Amino acid sequence: MSLSANKAEQLRLYLLEKISQKQTSVVRKTAETFDVTPATVYRYLDQLEHDGIIQKQKRDQYVLTTRTAHTRLGRNNPIFSSEDTIYGQFVRPLLAGYPANVRGIWDYLCGEIINNVIDHSQAEHLDITVTQDYLNTCVQIADDGIGIFEKIRAYLGLSELEEAVGELFKGKITTDSAHHSGEGIFFSSRLADEFVIFSSGLIFTHSRFENDKLINELPAKGTIVRMTLSNFSNKEAKDVFDLYADPDSGFTKTQIPLQQYFESSPVSRSQAKRLCSRLDRFREVTLDFTGLDWIGQGFAHQLFVVFQNEHPDIRLLPIGMTEDVEKMIRHVMQS
Repeated sequence: MSLSANKAEQLRLYLLEKISQKQTSVVRKTAETFDVTPATVYRYLDQLEHDGIIQKQKRDQYVLTTRTAHTRLGRNNPIFSSEDTIYGQFVRPLLAGYPANVRGIWDYLCGEIINNVIDHSQAEHLDITVTQDYLNTCVQIADDGIGIFEKIRAYLGLSELEEAVGELFKGKITTDSAHHSGEGIFFSSRLADEFVIFSSGLIFTHSRFENDKLINELPAKGTIVRMTLSNFSNKEAKDVFDLYADPDSGFTKTQIPLQQYFESSPVSRSQAKRLCSRLDRFREVTLDFTGLDWIGQGFAHQLFVVFQNEHPDIRLLPIGMTEDVEKMIRHVMQS
């Protein structure tokens, strides 16, 4: 059976996605989805294996072929002070042939994170690991410095490291405001498909990872930043920036995933006060309640009444609310 070029490419990508997800009965599911015979699916699998895109483990079980490149640099290396040189020499050549939008996103992601290591980490070594398969690329940047959460905690005078993690969700946080805007990690975490920071026994991520599965990744010292992006991503960096910034006012909007910020339903005024810290730097704050079943009255009142009355020019936009969360917010605003 001969397929059109478009349908053939769709079938190939479907196969590869199912294989990457380690799904079972890939041949049967693909045949049913595209209304082709199992023999046709096997021909595509044979071609993908011949092209080195997949590897056969046993009958009807395949894995995507991956390649990995690793670089380690010491601070005494002459190029350690230049993120552009490091990225241009060790990462950018591996991305040749990717769509322009994907390469542009990687330019930003790697430039920001490598620069953070150079300027903020106090690290002696920088490690870059690039892992690629046909569908996705993962870049991991690690250092042996002070640790990003400890750096933020000390700079802001916070009592707990967990509070430093929370500040990253808001954005506009930098320990060197004379030279940095504090936008890098905020936008990087939204440009990448998956963005994770491991440091000081804690994890920062917008993705819905289960922390117990990541505990072995936590470094004894320093920081690991892991970023993954589809090689076929339709994202445009400008579109992501435009969601939170405009040419006239700059970075004026933020969005905070409250489940990751608090890990459980917030109940107290002190939790609300911690959340409100530095929100006066924004004009619009989207509060994402997705994953939270309810909130406490003290938390809701401090946020939607006390803070809002003190900052009437700041727009608070709650989204992802359950009926109970919405009811509590409405209650405190009407009381």
